[in-house]
Amino acid sequence: MRLGAFSVSLNVQDIHASKLFYEKLGFTQFAGEIEHNWLIMKNGEHLIGLFQGMFDKTMLTFNPGWDQSARPLSEFSAYDELEAHFKQQGLAVQKVGDASFIITDPDGNPILIDQHV
Repeated sequence: MRLGAFSVSLNVQDIHASKLFYEKLGFTQFAGEIEHNWLIMKNGEHLIGLFQGMFDKTMLTFNPGWDQSARPLSEFSAYDELEAHFKQQGLAVQKVGDASFIITDPDGNPILIDQHV
């Protein structure tokens, strides 16, 4: 199973303050639209998503089909394959979009599988 690019999607209260904070840690804006309350910040291969008012909780995010620079991968496990596998393993899957779903770990931490390719 290949889950694709990994990031932490943070539920932030003030996206402008969060952007400034992570810039102090060496992150730069990689993607997103601050006026729409979301940014992807990058430091080397490390990605952090900043989302204001979009999610209830901070979550882990995997993007099947992308590498850490959002470049398409030639081989990957597609979201529907992953969804079927996780269901077969007895995990509850919550659909949240055409090519995305959430599973939850035993401690209640959401894990978003979000395919863009």
